[in-house]
Amino acid sequence: MSAPTRRSTPGSDTTTGLILVAGLMGVGLLLAVGAWVGLKVADLVDHTSAAAGLSPVGALAGASRGKVAWPAAATWGAAAFGLVVLLLVVAVAAMWSRRGRSRTRVDVASKYMAKGAALRPLTKAHVAATARRLGAPVDPPGLPIAAALPARVELWQSWEDVALDIWGPRSGKTTSRAVPMILAAPGAVLATSNKRDIVDATRDPRALRSGEAPWVFDPQALVDERPTWFWNPLSYVVDEVKAASLAGIFADATRRPGARSDAYFDGAALDLLTGLLLAAARDGRPISTVYRWLNDPNDDTAARILNTHGDELVAAGLRDVMRAPDKQRAGVYGSAKQMVGFLTNRQALQWAEPSAGRREFRPTSFVRSSGTLYSLSKEGHGSAAPLVTAMTVAVTEAAEEYAKTLAGGRLATPFVVVLDEAANVCRWSGLPNMYSHYGSRGICVDTLLQSWSQGVEVWGREGMNKLWSAATVRVIGRGVAEADFLAQVSRLIGEYERQTTSTSSSRYGGGSTSHQTTKDQVLDVSDLAALPTGRVIVLASGVPPVLAATRPWMESPDAEAVRASIAAHEPKGALL
Repeated sequence: MSAPTRRSTPGSDTTTGLILVAGLMGVGLLLAVGAWVGLKVADLVDHTSAAAGLSPVGALAGASRGKVAWPAAATWGAAAFGLVVLLLVVAVAAMWSRRGRSRTRVDVASKYMAKGAALRPLTKAHVAATARRLGAPVDPPGLPIAAALPARVELWQSWEDVALDIWGPRSGKTTSRAVPMILAAPGAVLATSNKRDIVDATRDPRALRSGEAPWVFDPQALVDERPTWFWNPLSYVVDEVKAASLAGIFADATRRPGARSDAYFDGAALDLLTGLLLAAARDGRPISTVYRWLNDPNDDTAARILNTHGDELVAAGLRDVMRAPDKQRAGVYGSAKQMVGFLTNRQALQWAEPSAGRREFRPTSFVRSSGTLYSLSKEGHGSAAPLVTAMTVAVTEAAEEYAKTLAGGRLATPFVVVLDEAANVCRWSGLPNMYSHYGSRGICVDTLLQSWSQGVEVWGREGMNKLWSAATVRVIGRGVAEADFLAQVSRLIGEYERQTTSTSSSRYGGGSTSHQTTKDQVLDVSDLAALPTGRVIVLASGVPPVLAATRPWMESPDAEAVRASIAAHEPKGALL
């Protein structure tokens, strides 16, 4: 008995025979038309009527039997027709060859996935209709995703969508997702990253389009940007609630993945840090003051400031910690110091404290502009990730507050937030809870991760599941190698029915053939783990899974502007 093969179908011999017959019929038809064209040309040249009343088949039959005169002009006419046909065949073959070279081994799966009418919610026309309904820009009508196979239909996410991208390292998510989204944004953009590529590629095109110089927050000198401006994190602290939020942001951003928390010391340290941040903000002091206070548990300046401003309960909490037994107090102060250890980085601190001659970045003004904010950091010792995370939260919350004041409670011009390398530089614990809400506010967020595990590391399994579920557009790129996650994606893509043929024979002669229909995964784990370059899976709300081709910035109308920006800003000697 023969073993069934994947995606095999019965009747392949019959199909081959039909193709052969159709080919012979096609050749015969071409010969007939060629003979008829030749005689028509002869009629025009020699002013005869050799082809009068003849069909192509009649012309071929008459000429071959000698019943129809075949002038010399007819030969030239038939030859010219043959040349035209040959050129057309060569052109079609070349196009087919190019198409074949652009196809990959997984492209066959596209016939079992979303196509045609099923793609309508992601098409440009439908997304434009959504933009008009929202009173949002329609040029472009949303953010580009990819091109659905096999017809390469352009896919777009609307101004109501929030996205989650999971691509492996060096897989093209910056060129195919982050950069195109930034370039397509009609209003303000916030982008985080741990590399300079996003900044170099988009800063000049964005400046030209918006008419505003970009804000490049570079506390670790990733692009060697000079600190000509500053953002004061304490400007975010307007009350004890915001102070607690900022303390939590610093704690989350500095906590090592997998580190155990202490129920008492971590909680007490957060309360202590909240009080000190509030006191520094109330008194208009620089944020470095908080670290100085933490180095002297006997300094009650912060408590006295809080009392002066009517924050007696917070002041009482500070004094309670200061009066604790020495060992207990040392543990609380030590934990709080770890949460703001980045304040010892003088290079980073100059971006977070006022200085004469430097302008101040104000989130409330930025979200009303068409500007671009790049917030950069990298993981490891001396990371400025707490500042990057705090700035991201402050700007996004400013956009949310602004949206509340507008018609429909949403931004008329969408605010695009591209959180590239979010797990490394923007550990925002509250993000999963806010994700679905942002789409209704006109805040289009896309979180880009290198793996599912990265998200679990930051938000926990429950938080990552919540983020995945809240995203209305999910894109899985190549280079992901986590079997459990890919098995989940494979199940979401679903199965298809395939027909197999089995034959058996008897030693006494005779045999039988049977056909079976079985189910198989459209793309199994091994297929997804080995996605080729230029292919992604798109899982969008209300749309069956899509196999799509990436649309990197090199294929966009902005390609020349991006290349010029890279050439202008890359370090000397860097390869383009």
